[in-house]
Amino acid sequence: MSSVIRIAAVILRNPAGEVLSVRKSGTRSFMMPGGKLEPGEDPRGAAVREIAEELHLDLIGERLDHLGRFVAPAANESGYTVDCDVFIWPAPLETMPAVFEEIAEARWFAADSNDEQLAPLSREAVFPRLLHTSEARLT
Repeated sequence: MSSVIRIAAVILRNPAGEVLSVRKSGTRSFMMPGGKLEPGEDPRGAAVREIAEELHLDLIGERLDHLGRFVAPAANESGYTVDCDVFIWPAPLETMPAVFEEIAEARWFAADSNDEQLAPLSREAVFPRLLHTSEARLT
């Protein structure tokens, strides 16, 4: 059994620029919505499928901007690492989406948040890159 979990996630923002994060039932950590790739599935397809399942949002894969591929300790599986392709949806969400499937809660976090409730992938890898990318676009 591999100790690496291959996943894809999507950064969804509100008009204030905060990032949507979700918490699965029975867990404490908030993470970007997304999930595991199915056999033969590409990361972009997995991201679109997972968002449809978890949030009932129909994203268009071609509109997703690939931020990068990140590796971090898994938040909910001790001893595992997540290997994640992260995409950015270009349009802000005007309202908090409802949650479905195994998702228990959704919350907005500022991209500069160091909140301990955030999964290591978000807090230590993706959010810092997102801040750097956003700052670069402003100059």
